Amino acid sequence: MCGIFAMTSHIDKSVMNEVLDSMKHRGPDEGKEVPLEKFHLGHQRLSIIGLEDGIQPIHNQDESKWIVCNGEIYNYPNLKQKLEASDVSFLTESDSESALKIYEKYGVEGIKQLDGMFAFFIADEKNNTFVAARDTLGIKPLYYGIDTEGNYIFSSELKTLYLVTKDVHEFPAGHYYTPEIGFVCYRRIESPSITEEKNEDAYTSMIHEQLTNAVEKRLLADVEVGVLLSGGLDSSLIAAIAAKLNKSDKPVKSFCVGSEGSVDLKRARDVAEAIGTEHYEYVYTPDELIEAIPKVIYALESYEPSLVRSALPNYFVSKLASQHVKVILSGEGADELFAGYDYMKKFDTTEKLNDEIIRVINTLHNINLQRADRMSMAHSLELRVPFLDLDLIQDALEIPANLKLHTEEQMEKTILRKSFNNMLPEHVLWRKKEEFSEGSGALDILENYANEHITDREFKQLQSEASIDLRSKQEALYFKYFKEYYPDQSIFDTIGKWATA
Repeated sequence: MCGIFAMTSHIDKSVMNEVLDSMKHRGPDEGKEVPLEKFHLGHQRLSIIGLEDGIQPIHNQDESKWIVCNGEIYNYPNLKQKLEASDVSFLTESDSESALKIYEKYGVEGIKQLDGMFAFFIADEKNNTFVAARDTLGIKPLYYGIDTEGNYIFSSELKTLYLVTKDVHEFPAGHYYTPEIGFVCYRRIESPSITEEKNEDAYTSMIHEQLTNAVEKRLLADVEVGVLLSGGLDSSLIAAIAAKLNKSDKPVKSFCVGSEGSVDLKRARDVAEAIGTEHYEYVYTPDELIEAIPKVIYALESYEPSLVRSALPNYFVSKLASQHVKVILSGEGADELFAGYDYMKKFDTTEKLNDEIIRVINTLHNINLQRADRMSMAHSLELRVPFLDLDLIQDALEIPANLKLHTEEQMEKTILRKSFNNMLPEHVLWRKKEEFSEGSGALDILENYANEHITDREFKQLQSEASIDLRSKQEALYFKYFKEYYPDQSIFDTIGKWATA
């Protein structure tokens, strides 16, 4: 997990120092810049795999190709074995090098072989070109722009990009880019053609196997991996599977935060005891929550109210977890994949429901996944999302709507719950969903503070300054902080919006 910067020209040493400093939170272990003949690359590294020799940028044998990469390539052991069998040599133990070697061997078409969460830039000095790419769902962030002299710039965060240009855009998920052919969608989530429905047991077995595989894949690391545990179904399942797969002689560490007396804290303790994790918790005060708002908005690079509300507890739990581990697993994505949202009841056929699930999953890159990435990386913590494993997604889309939908007779995510019978206590397995911000106790605190501190007059003033409609005083409060950090209008095109404020 890292921060990357790449430019098709050169910048002064002083500016590059600012660039590296702006993303040091993404990789505090080591930082490096390499000015090439036609490119300037920068990287801040959080050491997860290949601890001794994985510093980036990484080059090939003759130093004609270089990569800066943020994320993890989960199938790199298989890719490395396959490439070495065809006489390809590796210089490091880093998973990121596999992306460079895939490009060197197969060109841009090789990107389809990568399974992971990633954003990378490959400088091809020999052929005077480059390729930038982002993973299928946009789990890892990437932004790009062009400066006044026509140079391309790429970075992990907007705050870094703004140091070099005011022309900022989000790099589309599931795409690669070359200057010769532009953006190309190399992979997208598509609804499968279902020729034959299986019985329920077949689907529950499939979910059990695929989610277990997804968790196991994301335990790949040369450092300790922990789990976020709010006590709800999704995080509890991930934590329970991780605990079961744990090969260490030490228990898996789990982490939860909340305000005094919040239900998340109580529920998480209950689950941690049941599955045997080494559990940590932090109780934040209302004052701490309010004080964190500007820091969260700066790190989040958004003022979207639903996002900020859920980001605040994420900020505190990431801070807590980062004191004990470098990698954390999250239950993000389960509601989207298994139709956990109540509104999805109206999509009453498998085809309609799949269309909505795919639509929602494809919006996560600049809402939920942006929150997950920014809050964890604000504390130099890598966050992984097993529910958004591509194999699991494709198989879950085969499940008929009637087995997923929330009805009077059927609880939300029933098919997921049935897939893990006996793995969790019954009262946990069949617990009703709550928003993280609600269960953690943040919701009322934030609502009351906004109403007390944004007067009707100030609300109207902020509304007149905004290029968008501010839907509540809470949104106005967050917008007020946001425009102090990000005054340029170009940033608004990068902000994901939820349906409600």
